[in-house]
Amino acid sequence: MQTEYIRINPDTPDIYDIENVVKCLENGGVIIYPTDTVYGLGCDATNTKALEKVAQLKNIKLKDAKFALVAFDLSNVADYAKVPTNIYKVMKKTLPGPFTFILNATNNVPKLFKNKKKTIGLRIPDNMIPREIVRQLGNPLVTTSVVNDDEILEYTTDPNMLFENFNGKVNMVIDGGYGNNIPSTILDCTNDEVDVIREGLGSLEEYGI
Repeated sequence: MQTEYIRINPDTPDIYDIENVVKCLENGGVIIYPTDTVYGLGCDATNTKALEKVAQLKNIKLKDAKFALVAFDLSNVADYAKVPTNIYKVMKKTLPGPFTFILNATNNVPKLFKNKKKTIGLRIPDNMIPREIVRQLGNPLVTTSVVNDDEILEYTTDPNMLFENFNGKVNMVIDGGYGNNIPSTILDCTNDEVDVIREGLGSLEEYGI
């Protein structure tokens, strides 16, 4: 497999570059891409073969995967997650932003992951690269953080190093500048309340929550 390296400006993503990424995903490609936190590894959420490749890269079985979905905005969230009104208000306040919301899944989710998955993580990152990819693709991206084997640095922030590490293993590495080394804050909303289960880059206090 030949890995393509592509630079995209996160502030003003070039439409032709995004189209190039979308074609890769439509063909079952696996990509590494920037978010507003750490770099993500992902694919078209509706492509089972691509999902299996991502799981393989993470050394897990697809049925055991705890991947999240990246959406463009909140308009299609109900396709994949059950969102109570109070949680929707929190999401509207904080997204796009560095949060992963764990929600009760709709029946569409087990069909994607070929399991009995009852919850799903949802991200709308404050970065126009993944959001534009999703918008043009017409499907959510599956996302999982690119974790470093290094014992000191958990996440690789340099896209050039990501290319070196994953050359021949993924179809494309998108350089959107240096990434963060702090992951998203994970919020468990499966009991109709917001419970912080991992403190990351996002802080609810900043939003008065």
